[in-house]
Amino acid sequence: MEIEAWVWWLIAAVGLGIPLVLTAMPEFGMFSAGAVTGAVVAALGGGIVAQVLVFVAVSVALIAVVRPLAARQGARTPRLATGIDALKGRQAVVLERVDGSGGRIKLAGEIWSARTLDAEQTFEPGEKVDVADIDGATAVVM
Repeated sequence: MEIEAWVWWLIAAVGLGIPLVLTAMPEFGMFSAGAVTGAVVAALGGGIVAQVLVFVAVSVALIAVVRPLAARQGARTPRLATGIDALKGRQAVVLERVDGSGGRIKLAGEIWSARTLDAEQTFEPGEKVDVADIDGATAVVM
């Protein structure tokens, strides 16, 4: 019993779809789509050369067109800052005098230890400061 060529192409399409699911690499999906078109050509009676050429053409076309579109779309999506990255650039209120060696601020509703970015600078209670960086559990302010 001989298996027809279109069945082999469908097996290849499924085989290429598995790494797509496991690795989330869209290129495998594009190759899988190319294999499906190879199966269609085989089912319509096209020779092996036509099947391979259609597979390659569709796969390359999808990679050449879809990947740049997806990259552009991903670049447009704003990235949300989370964790300490979300605190950088925010304003805080000094609770205890802050200088190069330490102090306390209220940042995002929480009390943080803080130190100044410039060791010569000091901030008194009630002043507003900007968070330049987070160093461990200490906010670096200016």
